[in-house]
Amino acid sequence: MARMTQAEPATPLRLSCTAFDRDRRIASGAYGAVARALNAYASGHPSAQVLVFDDATGKQIDLDLRVLDAAIAPPEAGPAPAAPEAPRAPGRPKLGVVAREVTLLPRHWEWLAAQPGGASASLRRLVEEARRAALSDKARLRRLHERTYSFMSAMAGNFANFEEASRALFANDMPRFKALVAGWPADVRSYLARLQEDQRSDAQGGQIDGA
Repeated sequence: MARMTQAEPATPLRLSCTAFDRDRRIASGAYGAVARALNAYASGHPSAQVLVFDDATGKQIDLDLRVLDAAIAPPEAGPAPAAPEAPRAPGRPKLGVVAREVTLLPRHWEWLAAQPGGASASLRRLVEEARRAALSDKARLRRLHERTYSFMSAMAGNFANFEEASRALFANDMPRFKALVAGWPADVRSYLARLQEDQRSDAQGGQIDGA
């Protein structure tokens, strides 16, 4: 039995997850899609031992059944009527936005004005993209290694070469890491490779593997 870590509660805000029955992947994608796949899978596999992992962090999560039900059950009635909004004071709403002067050349203003959302939204978007790009290579590698290890410690804690593979991972010795995990189940190795990618998966599927 693999060494287990404390699972985090799942919330609807998480974008995607991957579910395993022991060391076999059974579903991956958005939470609603995974919920439907798990329900279908459970009906034919009453002895399944399902573990679910957040794709962004690699951490094991506990799926709240109420969240699952809300994700897969069709609405029984129309949406509840919205509560009346309180009268809003004149002027723009306060959203924590700080107004300051920005000096640009005319061609810059023309380009910004042509972007979706206008100049202010475009400037905020450019700043956020620059902040993400400024993340150092060392910090980026550390994040990838930590989410890979989170999955490893929950799924593969008792697998052969676990300790050696962990050391190779944090040393960024990927050829040795791949050699040490080569004997692990294919679905586990595939998900490890996915967690080491430098882009978060945006898959919205939830296809279930054939049993």
